Amino acid sequence: MTAISIDGKTRDLGGGFVVRRMLPHLKARHVGPFVFFDQMGPVAFDDDAGLDVRPHPHIGLATVTWLFDGVIRHRDSLGSAVDIHPGDVNWMTAGRGIVHSERTPPEARHDHETLHGIQVWVALPVSHERIEPEFHHHPAAELPKVERDGARLVVIAGEAFGATSPVRVFAPMFFVEARLEAGARLQMPEQHAEWGAYVVKGAARFGDVELGALDMAVAHDGAPPELEAKEPSLIMLFGGAPLDGERHLWWNFVASSQELIDAAKADWAAGRFPLVPGDEYERIPLPE
Repeated sequence: MTAISIDGKTRDLGGGFVVRRMLPHLKARHVGPFVFFDQMGPVAFDDDAGLDVRPHPHIGLATVTWLFDGVIRHRDSLGSAVDIHPGDVNWMTAGRGIVHSERTPPEARHDHETLHGIQVWVALPVSHERIEPEFHHHPAAELPKVERDGARLVVIAGEAFGATSPVRVFAPMFFVEARLEAGARLQMPEQHAEWGAYVVKGAARFGDVELGALDMAVAHDGAPPELEAKEPSLIMLFGGAPLDGERHLWWNFVASSQELIDAAKADWAAGRFPLVPGDEYERIPLPE
């Protein structure tokens, strides 16, 4: 097993809000079912400003938001309206199609509100990519915590380190927040075939790859790699079973065929996706 180093790209989404995009990458289009991996921020908004991601559609995936700092109000076309705080999980299964918005709540738009977190997309298996959309919110108290020597782990989704998250998933996977003391070591879960690690803060070794802050490494096949923290570190661990085939990614759509992407584009352009209750008056237009 040889780990592969992944270098991300930063993108300014406006208003000083910067994301660091790690997946998809030429070296790794997906790791397990993970097809998209962004670090959001950290950012301190101007007074009375905040995040304003207008309603937009998704198909064929589940989105997962994990915050270290700040708050985001999620609304979707199912009628969900939930604020997510650090330690909570918002898991939105798009299936055949859903629309959602992500905004800083009005009451949080003061005193230079900060935001920092991770957003990932998990591709649904072909057998489930057209299921009815769902949204589930799990508060921090529901997520399993695992203590190892020098390591505090939160199993956000899937199964790892002897614990299983209550989040409904559709294929073998794991998504874990790991806070490690210097010198702490973890063997990646052996029940999975693909593994990844992203260093939010600190420094680590993943297999034979040295990682600093904002670095990622991925591995597949062979023995599970070992993770060793070189200093106190915050690291996101993820992976799972290999995807059941390649995926097409275009804008916010993930699908096993170009035909499904084209149909979703036509439906959004024609206004055939449902509205978001409480956020009906804006939307992101289809890209040119």
